[in-house]
Amino acid sequence: MTTRPGFHLAIPVDDLGRAREFYGGVLGLAEGRSTDAWIDWNFHGHQVVTHQVPSTGEAAPTNPVDGHDVPVPHFGLILSTDDFQVLADRFRAAGTEFVIEPYLRFAGEPGEQWTMFLRDPAGNALEFKAFRDESQLFAT
Repeated sequence: MTTRPGFHLAIPVDDLGRAREFYGGVLGLAEGRSTDAWIDWNFHGHQVVTHQVPSTGEAAPTNPVDGHDVPVPHFGLILSTDDFQVLADRFRAAGTEFVIEPYLRFAGEPGEQWTMFLRDPAGNALEFKAFRDESQLFAT
């Protein structure tokens, strides 16, 4: 079987207009196909689809990692260190409230990485991270 590397992810949002402002405006993602119930986004070559559904209002669980409460579930991207810093600055300029501010996690250990967590307007958690040494991605 031949497959194209990548992923497809469908996420719930309660307001497509706010999703469009966040994913298209703040994140700068290209919009693909859409209807009045969903929007496709080019998430750096991967397909993320925001589907409009009613909000449940339920709080997402967290898991402790490196002294922080990491929201679960979450999704995101691994970026270059430079792109990570540019995106962090873009979020700050947009007034984005971070769940976990950008910081260097596991400093001096295997898997050292920059990371930040935030939520989209519908409450979906996103993580963006960067490794100085990408060979450390799966280091133990």
